[in-house]
Amino acid sequence: MSNGQPIGPTRFGKAVGILFIIGCIVLAGYFFKDTLFPKAKSQKSVNLDDFARQQKPQSPAGAGQHPAQNKKKKAAEAIDPTGITTVSEYKYVPQEKLPPVKGVSNYKWDEKEKVVQFPINVWIGWLPIVAANNGFAPNEESVFFKKYGFKVNLKLIDDPVAARDAFASGNSHVLWGTLDMMVLFAPELMKDSRTAPRIYQQVDWSNGGDGIVVRSNISSVRDLKRKTIVYAQNSPSQYFINNLLLNAGIQPSEVTHKYTATAFEAAAAFVSDPKIDACVSWAPDIYKIPENVKNTRILTTTAEANKLIADVWAARADFGKDHPDIIEGLVAGIFEGVRLLKDDTLKSKALQWMAEGYGMSVDDVKGMIEDAHTTNFAENKDFFMNANSPTNFERTWKNITFVYKELGLLGTPVRFDEVMDFSVIKKLDEKGAFADMKNEYITSFSPISYSKVSAEKPIITQTIRINFYPNSANIFEPQHDELGNIIQNTLYDPNAAATLEKVARLSGQYERAVIAVVGHTDSSMKGSVPRSEVEKLSQDRANAVKNALIKQYSFHPNKFVVSGKAWDVPADPSDPMNQTLNRRVEISIFPPEK
Repeated sequence: MSNGQPIGPTRFGKAVGILFIIGCIVLAGYFFKDTLFPKAKSQKSVNLDDFARQQKPQSPAGAGQHPAQNKKKKAAEAIDPTGITTVSEYKYVPQEKLPPVKGVSNYKWDEKEKVVQFPINVWIGWLPIVAANNGFAPNEESVFFKKYGFKVNLKLIDDPVAARDAFASGNSHVLWGTLDMMVLFAPELMKDSRTAPRIYQQVDWSNGGDGIVVRSNISSVRDLKRKTIVYAQNSPSQYFINNLLLNAGIQPSEVTHKYTATAFEAAAAFVSDPKIDACVSWAPDIYKIPENVKNTRILTTTAEANKLIADVWAARADFGKDHPDIIEGLVAGIFEGVRLLKDDTLKSKALQWMAEGYGMSVDDVKGMIEDAHTTNFAENKDFFMNANSPTNFERTWKNITFVYKELGLLGTPVRFDEVMDFSVIKKLDEKGAFADMKNEYITSFSPISYSKVSAEKPIITQTIRINFYPNSANIFEPQHDELGNIIQNTLYDPNAAATLEKVARLSGQYERAVIAVVGHTDSSMKGSVPRSEVEKLSQDRANAVKNALIKQYSFHPNKFVVSGKAWDVPADPSDPMNQTLNRRVEISIFPPEK
């Protein structure tokens, strides 16, 4: 003791000490907050494909959260952390260099005369080259000679196999065909690098010129199951019918196939044999048969599946290597022919030349004009170089490959980038050539209600489905664990990207068709939440699919009709409580309005 004062801190000192301790605790809490109070994992770091990463969440309030994270209002669906069966996602294969040409060139060529042997078949799509060539025979009045210094001999070879063999032997420098024919022929032709086909140009889209004629008792593609169909093997008809069958959910083995060498022979076989239920052929036969044979009708044509069959031409790889100037002249000359056909007088001359070359009347040739849509430079650029086009070269080639593998007609298929050569298209684009040409094959759509379009039966295809996480309208919602945290590098529906790709491909093939997108929810919260919230969720899901397709593939918005059905239509009526399947969007393709 000193002077009688107690030993120890004063009241003021105690207060200061307490404040100091509190400050230290607060400061420590600030610096170590992440350790003491960890945050939920972010949804922004999911490492999926580029398209998935670009998608903004389209979920309603609380979507994708565990109920403990959103207590303000009840969710429209009960939490379900389980995902859909794992399916491999679609993987884009980047373009690779074309295989090199080896050995000495092996085709017939007169350097002095410089005449390109260019076979064609009976098809209106070749009208631009007939116009540019001033007829079928090589001549000095053609665009090819006047502007590019060589001549072209247009030879009529209607048999696809005969055309292939002339190409392989070197008697022809060019091979006519549809892209599906090229898929079939490429594996054999590429065994010799010199005869490998190089596809430089699209000539047209079949626009009603290919079709299916059936007996009157058949009303849809699905009715062809267990029926007999005749068509030309190794032709566009083979791809057309089998693609339609698969889209309708019919395996090719579930029908009886009869083969002919040409489409015209297929039509004749159908007319002569009433036991044949359907024939696949092209104009003018598909239109003449219903006119002349009782109880027959056209089932469908490429007027509906209008971006399915692409007519192209290919040059031998050795010829393309030796004569790049001629290849460029052929491509440019055909585009010049497209321009010439804008003049009615020149078009009339070209039709006369085509009639003479085909041994047909001018009227019959004129009757085929609407059967094909000639693809100009802008449309070729889109076909060869637009990676996002749902009906570009790559996607069309891959779809054909799938169909023919299902048929067992392909062993090891050729990749699209081993035959596609867009170098000339790119070169002409860089030069600014044909810059005046714009895309002329764009379908316009008027708004239409779901109730109106659903009065029709879906056109030939199966219904396509995308599944959703509870309460989410995000197509690319990741899987969540039991605590509501995101499981990195996962998707709730792992096949979402591939499904969108499939929808886009079909929507592109049936470019004029209307696509119905219908959203659904599960019934797990029925009686606990207002129906209006559930309807909104189902509508949001449908809009999410529609918007993703528009964003990625540039479809016209009015091509889609959207509807939300809430929990009214379970996915499996026999098991309405299968909530995993109920949370979905269904996409169906309807015929265009008449």
